[in-house]
Amino acid sequence: MDLSTLTFTVVGATFALYIGIAIWARASSTGEFYVAGKHVHPVANGMATAADWMSAASFISMAGLIAFNGYGASVFLMGWTGGYVLLAMLLAPYLRKFGKFTVPEFIGERYYSQTARLVAVICLILASVTYVIGQMKGIGVAFSRFLETSYETGLYSGMGIVAIYAVLGGMKGITYTQIAQYCVLICAYTIPAVFISLNLTGSPAPQLGLIGTMADGSGLTMMEKLDQVVTDLGFAQYSEQVMGSKLNMFVYTLSLMIGTAGLPHVIIRFFTVPKVKHARSSAGWALVFIALLYTTAPAVGSMARLNLTETIQTGPVGEETANIKIAEVPRWMTNWQKTGLLDWEDKNGDGRIQYYNDGGLTTAEQALDAAMESGQDIEAAKAKLAAVQAAHAKTEFASHGWAGNELTKVDNDIMVLANPEIAGLPDWVIAIVVAGGLAAALSTAAGLLLAIASAVSHDILKGMLVRNISEKGELFVSRLSMAGAIILAGYLGLHPPDFAAGTVAIAFGLAASSLFPALMMGIFNKRINRTGAILGMISGIGITLLYVFQHKGIFFIPGTAFLGDLPPNWFFGISPNAFGAVGAAVNFTVAIWVSKKTAAPPAHIQQLVEDIRVPKAASASSGQ
Repeated sequence: MDLSTLTFTVVGATFALYIGIAIWARASSTGEFYVAGKHVHPVANGMATAADWMSAASFISMAGLIAFNGYGASVFLMGWTGGYVLLAMLLAPYLRKFGKFTVPEFIGERYYSQTARLVAVICLILASVTYVIGQMKGIGVAFSRFLETSYETGLYSGMGIVAIYAVLGGMKGITYTQIAQYCVLICAYTIPAVFISLNLTGSPAPQLGLIGTMADGSGLTMMEKLDQVVTDLGFAQYSEQVMGSKLNMFVYTLSLMIGTAGLPHVIIRFFTVPKVKHARSSAGWALVFIALLYTTAPAVGSMARLNLTETIQTGPVGEETANIKIAEVPRWMTNWQKTGLLDWEDKNGDGRIQYYNDGGLTTAEQALDAAMESGQDIEAAKAKLAAVQAAHAKTEFASHGWAGNELTKVDNDIMVLANPEIAGLPDWVIAIVVAGGLAAALSTAAGLLLAIASAVSHDILKGMLVRNISEKGELFVSRLSMAGAIILAGYLGLHPPDFAAGTVAIAFGLAASSLFPALMMGIFNKRINRTGAILGMISGIGITLLYVFQHKGIFFIPGTAFLGDLPPNWFFGISPNAFGAVGAAVNFTVAIWVSKKTAAPPAHIQQLVEDIRVPKAASASSGQ
């Protein structure tokens, strides 16, 4: 059976399983649609939470970022894992004690204000839609390779699959579908990692292979070998790369941590268990299931970078025959070239591909092309290109006849899916990896879409506009809202502001700057009142959006960026993806200051805060 047929068979079988589960677990009430009737076992909820959490950003994009950013990409591992611990310890159990359906519902009642609830809904939708854009990028990448078509066609196909099972099943169907998706994605992630680790280091454990000795007889460790290979080609030493300044690394990690703890689609998973104690135990199980992938990701990224580099540069730099011939590129390269996510150009006409750090020559050429198309800053772009060409002419690479990096495009998000093909693994492994990438993107997209639908139907419609709406009517609006969110996210996913993980980082920043402070202060500070909470959320998300939009474009629309996403324009060197921590600091400051200057919350609200935190009082009030 050829690879295409095998991939269709494996992926088709998993889709049939997901849709079958959605039909079997079809939600028949709002309780089942929003929180699966609160009857999910803690272990099952832990597995579903892990699938919900390990999105396209974790499965597809994180290892790609590690592959090209080395140590610097550890911000994602530290931020996401640390944030989940914050969520499990400081938020999830208390919100479960409160016993409601949604995060905005908690904020509305805690701050005794429908306005606060509405602001929370807007913040939730902004963060969730941005997050879904990241998942749509992952879906588009995976489907484009699976169908061997363009990224756009792949994205539209993925939207259709999400619509079928997410709109139909609600939280009940999504929960059991996510359990199946976790099993698929973890097998898809670990099986090729074991094979590749065995090939490179002889160790069946990728985590140990990462620090083990190479099996090629060189005597070098895996990291020493990778450092040598990339530095020979002019790249920074892999094990010492950082993402910007140390301040940016710190703020980036913090933004991801508190953003994780404020994401509604993860928080809502803890509303599905029967009791408060089950919220804690399901968080523990989720961490176990997440750790299986997160401890493997550094090895996957590092080994993918080594395999990719040695595919192109087959011998010592400078030897004419040490670069792969364009006429002999492997099948995986031509397959990915069809998607538009990988490309090369023979700049010096030697019929081979040179992959190296050309000192910004390729970037300068692209900048000139963009200036020529727009008719702006052409002379400045020409001057920049001339300066870079002059500097490049003095390098060792130019002396070999190299005219610039010829691997002109390698999308970070293809690395995990391409890794088995690069390593020459069996076709059945490649098919499983494609199925796993799709499972990761689809599982999180479904959870996010449910959070958006719940906010629209339960918080806005039922909570504010039509309080006496029937359960059937509320379910209909929920499904309609979810369908609308799929269309919007798909449209924005055609031009994502970053790689999947980068786009998701922006969503985390929006949640960090708006919802996390409101939730934390709502649980642990009785003095915060509705005015402080409302102004805090508006200030936090407002300054974060302003910063992101001026660098990434208004609502990520190409050509609308004020400053461009360039480090010299960053505030104190803080990237737009990391700015959520600054927005959170503004939120906390404004909320606390305004609350001190205005009237304290009513006595019954302060007692409510006590009831949430104290086990006995909380149990009595929530009936748990």
